[in-house]
Amino acid sequence: MEIMRAESRPSRKGPADWFTGAVRIDPLFAANAPARAAGNAVTFEPGARTAGHTHPLGQVLIVTLGLGLAQREGGPIEQLRPGDVVWFGPGEKHWHGASPTIAMTHIAVQEALDGSAVEWMEKVSDQEYAGSQ
Repeated sequence: MEIMRAESRPSRKGPADWFTGAVRIDPLFAANAPARAAGNAVTFEPGARTAGHTHPLGQVLIVTLGLGLAQREGGPIEQLRPGDVVWFGPGEKHWHGASPTIAMTHIAVQEALDGSAVEWMEKVSDQEYAGSQ
């Protein structure tokens, strides 16, 4: 058994290359071999969102607070509420974040393949994000 104390996992700001707007990442657990899964709690302030990205083995989001938005490539923008669980399949291009007026927090869990858990792509433009209105 291993207990990972909260004070050993400081919050960090979401990198500007990967996010638009104010985003806080709170690490929850890292992948300890042979396991490949890692998890973070991610808080998006209103209007904040990820850039487009994929995960080689998929990603699970568990919405815990607020009102969020998510979109997979070619699909509609979907609203996310506390208790919603989202699965993005392996290689499925997508983005997610807060609504324009309400912050959102989710737990994100993804597995690494050959040491990589995510491939970041272009940012979601204000016009693409505004499609949620």
